[in-house]
Amino acid sequence: MATIDDVAKASGVSKGTVSSVFSKKRPISKEVTERVLAAAKSLHYKPNYWARSLASRSTNILGLNIRGESFQFGQFHLSLLNGVLRVCYERGYRLLVNTLSPAYLSQVEHIASDPVDGEILLDPIDGDERIADRFESGLPVVIVGRPPGFYEGRVSYVDNDNVGMAAQVTRYLLELGHRDILFLNAPSGSTVSADRGAGYAAAFWQAGLEPKPGRMLHKPLQGLSSHAFGYESAFAALSASPDVTAVIADTDTMALGVYKAAERLGLRIPEQLSVFAFSDDSVLSPEFSPPLTGVRLHADRLGAEATRLLLEQIGAAEKSAKRVLVPTELVIRGSVAPPAASRP
Repeated sequence: MATIDDVAKASGVSKGTVSSVFSKKRPISKEVTERVLAAAKSLHYKPNYWARSLASRSTNILGLNIRGESFQFGQFHLSLLNGVLRVCYERGYRLLVNTLSPAYLSQVEHIASDPVDGEILLDPIDGDERIADRFESGLPVVIVGRPPGFYEGRVSYVDNDNVGMAAQVTRYLLELGHRDILFLNAPSGSTVSADRGAGYAAAFWQAGLEPKPGRMLHKPLQGLSSHAFGYESAFAALSASPDVTAVIADTDTMALGVYKAAERLGLRIPEQLSVFAFSDDSVLSPEFSPPLTGVRLHADRLGAEATRLLLEQIGAAEKSAKRVLVPTELVIRGSVAPPAASRP
């Protein structure tokens, strides 16, 4: 295996010059650079990645951190990952995806700092120790989602307007005539859950109405899958109360569970039950009949914007907290209609 000494001898320069060509720590003439690179190519030389990282004090690796207890690669995560990877490719960065379970984080043998120049954190929750740890260490970080409490004005983040989006969806159903709307929300304690819950309630109040007590349910953070939660919660609520004429689901997977519950109860969608979801997952589209009405979140743009913002933070002499909001849009399909006069 060729070494830096071999490249230096082949190109007629010092080891320091070869190192500078690869690290770009100091300017090297175009002629010398081309000679060194040609020698390295002919010798199949590859610089030691970690040695170069130590010299430059950077790794050219970004982290993408997903809470292990909630990790599941749905279409939202895949689209967001595509957005992150696109910018990494454009800017010459690698990506480290971390889904380490919280159970391991408390064990001494697993405690270590990740070899990243900065990190994107997904799915923030109240008391999120990941944010506190990165904030205190000074590691550049960007959150996808609104940071909780103390950190909202101190950490950069990229998000949708979840309050406005939930209000828009609820208002759309209210304007169709629905009054008893079941909301199957994200896990309690997550900031997206709080924001969407606030938007749901605000739409009722702005219409001079009040949401029915007990109509907003939160998916457990662990245990039930989104599909199972959608099915079991919808089946129980629809069985107990024929006044429920619409369901808002956090994800399309959850909405699919609602469809299955309606099928078991003999309820026709949308004639007897309207279903709306805070997602627009093309992968599951064939499973929905009629087609599911949803919200386009532009997850790929969320990922790309978060990555650009993180790289800006890494390169900045002085860190500052910024917020980027990615717009959403309703995608109206066949699963929503005005409520029927009555339901058996």
